[in-house]
Amino acid sequence: MQSPHGSAFRPSVMGSNGMVTSGHVLASQAGIQTMMAGGNALDAAIATAAALGVVEPAGSGLGGDGFILIYWAETGQVTAVNGTGPAPRAATREAYLKSGGIPMKGMRSVSVPGLLDAWLLAHERFGTLKLEEVFAPAISLCKEGFPVSHRLAGGLKGENSRFAAEPDSRAIFTQNGEPIPAGQLLSNPNLGKTLSTIAKDGRDAFYKGYIAKTIAEISSAYDGLLTYEDLANYNAHWDEPIHVNYRGYEVYEMPPNSSGHILLQELNVVELFDLQTLGCNTAESIHLMVEAKKLAFADREKYMADPNWVDVPIEGMLSKSYAAEQAKRIDLEKAAVDVPAGGPESHEDTTCFCTADSAGNLVCILQSIQSGFGSGLVAGDTGILLNNRMTYWHLEENHPNCLMPSKRVRHTMNPVIVLKDGKPVLACGTPGADTQVQTNLQLVTHVLDFGMTPQEAVSAPRWRSLQNPMESTIPHTCSNNLQLENRFSTDTIEGLAAKGHEIQNVGDWGGPGSAQMITVHPESAALIGGSDPRTDGYAVTF
Repeated sequence: MQSPHGSAFRPSVMGSNGMVTSGHVLASQAGIQTMMAGGNALDAAIATAAALGVVEPAGSGLGGDGFILIYWAETGQVTAVNGTGPAPRAATREAYLKSGGIPMKGMRSVSVPGLLDAWLLAHERFGTLKLEEVFAPAISLCKEGFPVSHRLAGGLKGENSRFAAEPDSRAIFTQNGEPIPAGQLLSNPNLGKTLSTIAKDGRDAFYKGYIAKTIAEISSAYDGLLTYEDLANYNAHWDEPIHVNYRGYEVYEMPPNSSGHILLQELNVVELFDLQTLGCNTAESIHLMVEAKKLAFADREKYMADPNWVDVPIEGMLSKSYAAEQAKRIDLEKAAVDVPAGGPESHEDTTCFCTADSAGNLVCILQSIQSGFGSGLVAGDTGILLNNRMTYWHLEENHPNCLMPSKRVRHTMNPVIVLKDGKPVLACGTPGADTQVQTNLQLVTHVLDFGMTPQEAVSAPRWRSLQNPMESTIPHTCSNNLQLENRFSTDTIEGLAAKGHEIQNVGDWGGPGSAQMITVHPESAALIGGSDPRTDGYAVTF
């Protein structure tokens, strides 16, 4: 497929009845299978979500949390569900300081899993099929097994010593204690039983029934802080999306405790410059985006946390007048090192997937168990791999994201939906921690400013600006380390280096993320999808 932007790695996929793009082809097929059985985009999204928890166990599952962003054609509105769980009530800053900090793995890294309740809340309002039908593809994958991809095999090998040491994880994620090689089958029949129980008995089976009791028992046995009461008292909730207008397009994001505001702040600044004159993937346009990113991240570090605990000046952060003031701070010829937060007036491994149906509905979901394979602990005979989301907390006493019992941590997950004149244009997103909003900035501008197709956008050379230097003690100091794929032109790479960026080569396809995108043709309403070739993802349609 040729275009003005070069040859795409794969062609964009087109269809008219329904489409799913996700990080694994079997999960995409689960969503399409659900739509072909009469389900809509929301049914397909939950089917895809459940299947991803099986075939991408490193990235997400019932033991984690997430955000759901929905455009519903019947209402013409974008709505959102926040499925992020809080810290356990016993999780105090003092308790972790006494024990040497928050561990990366193990039961003390586990927060309340909120994802399932978000699925069920969205399904209750918008779903059409019964949960038994929606979960059926995932349950089948659990029972019959699926071939381990090369990517998953590498992850299982890296986690093998931990998995092999625990009987519940050893039975699922190892082959008699050895890493499961690519091509061999992985099954998780206990997780299939758990999904069947939830489909039959609803949310209380997870948050108040046998599953909750089992998670609490595992927590107690492994010196964890998560209790049955933490689970029983949890509820996901509907949220009001935040949005800005970018060159006539309305770009929607999740509100805090998501870090989605960063993308919107970046777009507000970038809008003040002529990107088309600067050029696509040139040193000039990338430099502008990186400098806009630094400004937005500085604001996040100073202001953003759980809005139930901290007064986040989101209106000021997203105002056009504030963006104009921020843009004045950008030197188009030199990379900034000292980047303090601005002063807005007062007025947060993952997987991403998108679904669309013929009625014009769009769904974009980000869900995660935090870093690869979460805590590394399986909750007994439930088959559920628990998250390690507690590792995202700060323990500095005056930091806005400082750990407090029952507070929700700041998240990096941020699904994106774009409308024009009230009609859907695109849905996109990616995993990748703090790189998510950077990749999303590239994706959105690739399509809206430079006319790329979805597959061209997700396949284009990718950059990543690293955050603070590892050992910097200077306030406001940020890293100028810029990771670039080899496929950028020599002029771009040399031009960025001349502006003061410290270039790190990450190979032809070594950039971060597993980006997914669906666009809607403005005249025919055809669905056009692209899935990141850097991972196991595919766009599937019918």
